[in-house]
Amino acid sequence: MFKGLGGLGDMTKMMKAAKDMQDRMQKLQEDLERMTVTGESGAGLVKATATAKGELTALDIDPSIFQPTEKEVVEDLILAAIKDAQRKAQEKSQSEMSRITQELGLPADMKLPF
Repeated sequence: MFKGLGGLGDMTKMMKAAKDMQDRMQKLQEDLERMTVTGESGAGLVKATATAKGELTALDIDPSIFQPTEKEVVEDLILAAIKDAQRKAQEKSQSEMSRITQELGLPADMKLPF
C-alpha cells in the first residue's frame, strides 16, 4: 500500500538524530556557561576564574603583591592569570565537545559550530 515510501523511515530516524544532536549541543552550551576554571600566576598569588566559555567571572589578588615599585610585576601577574584561565576554558570546552561528538558517534576531530 505504501510501497515507495520506505525511505521515509530512514528520513524520520535521521531527523530524530539531528534533533537529538541539537538538543545535546544546546545543553552543552548551557553547561559550559556554568562550568568554571581557575587560572593562576605567581605561584597562586593571582587567580582568575572564568566560565568554560571564556568569560572572566572573578579575580583574586593576594594583597602582599601590592607594592608601589612592583606595579609592572602585578600587571604581568594579572594578565598571566587571565590568560591561564582562558587557556583552561578553551581546553575544557574542547574536551566537553569531544566527549559529546564521541557519544553521538561522530568523528572525534569533527569541528562543530560554536
